[in-house]
Amino acid sequence: MVYIEKTKDFQIQEPTVVTIGKFDGRHRGHQKLLGAMQEFKRKYHYRTAVFTFSVAPTDLVQGTRHTVITTNLERRNNLKKIGIDYLVEYPFTKEAAHMPAETFIREILAGKMGMKAIVVGPDCRFGYQRAGDARLLEELAPRYGYQLKVIEKEKDEDRDISSTYVREMLDLGQIEKANELLGEPYYIHGVVVHGNHIGEPVLGFPTANLCPPAKKHLPPFGVYVSETRIDGMVYKGVTNIGRKPTIKTKEGISPVGVETFVFDYHGDLYGKEIEVGLLHFIRPERKMSGMEELKGQIERDKEAARGFFADIVGD
Repeated sequence: MVYIEKTKDFQIQEPTVVTIGKFDGRHRGHQKLLGAMQEFKRKYHYRTAVFTFSVAPTDLVQGTRHTVITTNLERRNNLKKIGIDYLVEYPFTKEAAHMPAETFIREILAGKMGMKAIVVGPDCRFGYQRAGDARLLEELAPRYGYQLKVIEKEKDEDRDISSTYVREMLDLGQIEKANELLGEPYYIHGVVVHGNHIGEPVLGFPTANLCPPAKKHLPPFGVYVSETRIDGMVYKGVTNIGRKPTIKTKEGISPVGVETFVFDYHGDLYGKEIEVGLLHFIRPERKMSGMEELKGQIERDKEAARGFFADIVGD
């Protein structure tokens, strides 16, 4: 995948089928759009191209900082994994914020991105004051020489599947429901860092520690059954999300971390980029009386996780 970021000076030389949006979560609704792009690719041999902004426009326009289900790194990894050819993370500047919708179509999509087809949802909005929509794309298609395909929303019963809906389920701790809406496990991507070094020497087993960015929308603190992708392989495990209240640090309060015991993995994970997927909530995070109680609880958590996987196999 060609990844274009931090620049307005680019030109895709191949004909493309384009879609636009934040793709936060890459849920089943997003997957429907991306699947339609692949149909154009197979039929017309267009390259697939996703246009998004490096930061959410609402963050800068409204002066707020919203959390995201999918960080920029995770979005890039996800789109690469499914075979998208181009990802453009366009800088959101004052100029971009005030760009008229038709100018965006003419100069960015049809111009810089080589758009010959575009796939959008019925509620897509773009351009200054969000004046651009599917109707405008349809009106201007003959002028700028592209095809338009509008994909209806994917639904969960009578509700549209959206990033907002996924966040609600994560906030409620309903990880299985969130995964159902996503069409895959909720993942946390990152590079394994050194933790408090209590895993192997104190607890008797090594753990992999990630430090999620502040923008990452996390579920409630606690312990989860998990699966971890390492070098293309998937390993079962158990993951704690939170501040490790039992562990004393010089700073007092530990930063929010994601600590995973990966079953049946042998090797050095430090510095590796891994993906931790949450499958099932075991228990909330709580402070133990000491290391012995913590060690015993972790053993019970591991057994709960192994039981979860055994039940899946049994089914």
